[in-house]
Amino acid sequence: MPSGSSARWGSIITSRSRSITTQSRTLLKQTLCARVAARTIEIVHNGDRVAAHVRTSGNRQHTAVPEHLPASHRRCAGWTPGEIRRQVERTGPSMGTLVDLILRIKTHPEQGFRACLAILRLAKPHGRDVLEAACKRALEIGGTSYSSVASILKNNLHRHRSDPPAPYGVCQQTSTGQWEGPAITHQNIRGPECFH
Repeated sequence: MPSGSSARWGSIITSRSRSITTQSRTLLKQTLCARVAARTIEIVHNGDRVAAHVRTSGNRQHTAVPEHLPASHRRCAGWTPGEIRRQVERTGPSMGTLVDLILRIKTHPEQGFRACLAILRLAKPHGRDVLEAACKRALEIGGTSYSSVASILKNNLHRHRSDPPAPYGVCQQTSTGQWEGPAITHQNIRGPECFH
């Protein structure tokens, strides 16, 4: 490997990645040299520099050049959280709450854009009212992903509401019309208030 006084050299083997560009597909599974200097990173293959990037300020976060992003990520590149929320307002309050939650739990809100847009697209085949009900159900069960909402719709779980459990010792009417109470009432059987 070439030597340099102010830079470190190392070898890397490329692997299949979602962010591989068309130009670099020919370099898959190839051994490349990486030159890491204070302000730049260069990738060299057979003596030819194939990539060079300016290093970030040491904040240990990834950066990406827009041209190197996959097409699906470039489509979302111009979006902002406000634009996503405006798109969702038409569906209903539960959808808005779910989108806010998805954008808030991600380190970077942009990481939730694709999930939010995918959930929004579910309105086409299912309708806005059904999607709103599915989002409400997802919030009830703590589902904060596209796959949760899609599963709720696929299994028609948006139609079933889970009733909160009755407090211990309280009688309640079942779906068949019968009344149920505590299984056994006895002085030696304690309820949940005895355990903390």
